[in-house]
Amino acid sequence: MNKFTKNPTVLAWIEDMKALLTPDNVVVIDGSEEQLEALRAEACATGEMIKLNEEKLPGCYYHRTKPNDVARVEDRTFICSREKENAGPTNNWCDPQEMYAKLYDIARGTYKGRTMYIIPFSMGPIGSPLAKAGIEVTDSIYVVLNMAIMTRVGTAVLDVLGDSNDWVRGLHAKCDVDPEKRYICQFPEDNTIISVNSAYGGNVLLGKKCFALRIASYQGWKEGWMAEHMLILGLENPKGEVTYVAAAFPSACGKTNLAMMIPPAYLLEKGYKIWTVGDDIAWMRIGADGRLYAINPENGFFGVAPGTNEKSNFNALASTKKNTIFTNVAINNDDNTVWWEGLDKNPPENATEWKGNPWNPSMFVKADKTTYAAHPNSRFTAPAVNCPCISPEFDKGAGVPISAIIFGGRRAKCTPLVYQSKNWENGVFVGSAMASETTAAAAGAVGVVRRDPMAMLPFCGYHMGDYFAHWLEMGKKLGDKAPKIFNVNWFRTDDEGNFLWPGFGDNMRVLNWIVDRCNGTADAVETAIGYVPNAEDIDLTDLDFDIETLKSILAVDADVWAKEAAEIEEHYKKFGDKLPAELRAQLEALKAAVAK
Repeated sequence: MNKFTKNPTVLAWIEDMKALLTPDNVVVIDGSEEQLEALRAEACATGEMIKLNEEKLPGCYYHRTKPNDVARVEDRTFICSREKENAGPTNNWCDPQEMYAKLYDIARGTYKGRTMYIIPFSMGPIGSPLAKAGIEVTDSIYVVLNMAIMTRVGTAVLDVLGDSNDWVRGLHAKCDVDPEKRYICQFPEDNTIISVNSAYGGNVLLGKKCFALRIASYQGWKEGWMAEHMLILGLENPKGEVTYVAAAFPSACGKTNLAMMIPPAYLLEKGYKIWTVGDDIAWMRIGADGRLYAINPENGFFGVAPGTNEKSNFNALASTKKNTIFTNVAINNDDNTVWWEGLDKNPPENATEWKGNPWNPSMFVKADKTTYAAHPNSRFTAPAVNCPCISPEFDKGAGVPISAIIFGGRRAKCTPLVYQSKNWENGVFVGSAMASETTAAAAGAVGVVRRDPMAMLPFCGYHMGDYFAHWLEMGKKLGDKAPKIFNVNWFRTDDEGNFLWPGFGDNMRVLNWIVDRCNGTADAVETAIGYVPNAEDIDLTDLDFDIETLKSILAVDADVWAKEAAEIEEHYKKFGDKLPAELRAQLEALKAAVAK
């Protein structure tokens, strides 16, 4: 065991884990394709995974989880900071000593008869100054193979780590996959994550939300950088100039679609391009030139399968065509490929649904999700390198300079199609009040406003009031080199509930205005909430869209915003005296502006 590293903190922790878990075997994941291929064969031999059609889906595999283990479990997710106050009002909290004792009791001896896999992994390109290392121990080959797609794995990570203690400890134990004893716990002050009684990706791929956001957001707060729930994309103009933006959206607001967008034909023909740097997470640091630089710490996409098709997201679907793991979708038994609702209009006549039962289209009832062939949260884990529009900067590790930060949400009447914040402080205010209205797809009532600051509500590893203060502090450090902050809303509707803006690739037209604003080449109209485009400055060429309709979705209604301000005030109450005074002042300014 001592051959794979000389790092004393790593070796001591591994010995502790072996003593706690009592595995029959211990295997270090070295990152070699030979080792990963042997693990794939072993997983297929035991039935843990199924090899798919090698001609149609080369290198692809299928896995199904237990029906009680299909999604992230926010009510079982804890931030275990030493002081309850540090977890804040938006997180579940437990005393770390109490939770360590509970989790160790659950995990103790559960690797007996199993193999302990030790996964050294890097969030970000190995050796990048913006990257961080972690080690996850797991008793699941499925976890090993997913981590090998989602992160950079292998002993090269340990070579770069050297003797440093700056690494995240991750313990995953499947145990009995018992939902009553399921816990996903982050210990931010200890750089530690423990996940027990789950085998679903979002709970057990500890590099994902657990490290990349909950732990990293805390690290960023303490170390002066940012870990954000943001896509990163590059917009290339016909001159070959690329402008990079980062964008945060709550779920069901088109984040992945935007990250991998294909410009409309008119702009493609002119030479505009989109480059995907990341679809989910951005780590951002201030560079030597004083600008904000971002990397995607991940190496793959952990995407929701249902609804992904050639029309909705061509590039995401293309990413799944090889070396991908599919979880809880349906298998088409006729050709050993996969299918899910929304993939195409040809559901297989002879399929096995996600729980392992026979399925055919006659069993499908649209209003009843229990009749679906694929689970609504079924997933694909696909290598980012498969994406046709992956950025040439993706693997370089230096990061890309961010010119704009975009917040978004789903609002039927309130928020304009796009507006620019008045300054960084005002932009932090905009992000802190981010909201979406529930749709029919979500549980509960339709049209209920849910606040999700910076799309970080489930993922911020410390008190959100301190998080807002950290944003404000980063703005002070960046000064006049700070990215400009915008808000977009693709979801304005008419009185019948029909979407007014076409969305998808045509969102490029709005992004082009954002880039022009960053470059100082587009005008805007100042309103009570910020700067809104002149309708004539949004390029509608070749688009069947009326400029009067565009004006209507750029309008700012003072009465609607007065109600919004009152709701933001209520939202702010939960942060108590931790709410930065600057945000309180921004709210008062908004109230005054819309009261005129």
